[in-house]
Amino acid sequence: MTDAAATRTETGAAPMVYSIEINAPIQTVWREITKTDEPQAAMFNAQMFAPTLAPGAPIRMRTKSGKYTSVVGDVIEFDPPRRLSHSFRFTAYDDPECTVVYDLEELSPTATRFTLTVENAAPGTKTTKNMARGGNFICKTLKAACEKGRPPLTTRLIYLVFRVLEPTSPKKCRTENWQ
Repeated sequence: MTDAAATRTETGAAPMVYSIEINAPIQTVWREITKTDEPQAAMFNAQMFAPTLAPGAPIRMRTKSGKYTSVVGDVIEFDPPRRLSHSFRFTAYDDPECTVVYDLEELSPTATRFTLTVENAAPGTKTTKNMARGGNFICKTLKAACEKGRPPLTTRLIYLVFRVLEPTSPKKCRTENWQ
């Protein structure tokens, strides 16, 4: 893997790279990060809406109710079960989009290395700050979801608070604005 500190992207910023070993088959991890039929535990319990996971297809991450959209983007690369990359923009911010890349490496029939890379995030933006805080959280939550079937209790409680606070989401995040 390339040394993240030595690699600069279009914005001049080094990519943010997060990685974790998950004691689960690669197909289990792949399913968790690409499923569209239920919320993704590792992705802040948002549900992915995508007509297909093919290059150019839109991706929308929405609340369980579907009333609010938190992230929009388009598929850049889809190589099951090894790589998914897509553009990424938080709907709550006016920041430029960045790119997220999910790489999976089969370590054994029962172990997978998951790597999340955030590229081209504009330095100093709210997006960059949130992605810097969220990377390890996503990795740890994905590990728990794949190994134990659900996130840790503290994470589930955070998600409950998110659901209770959903009606206070900014109007600009309403799904009708992000079809």
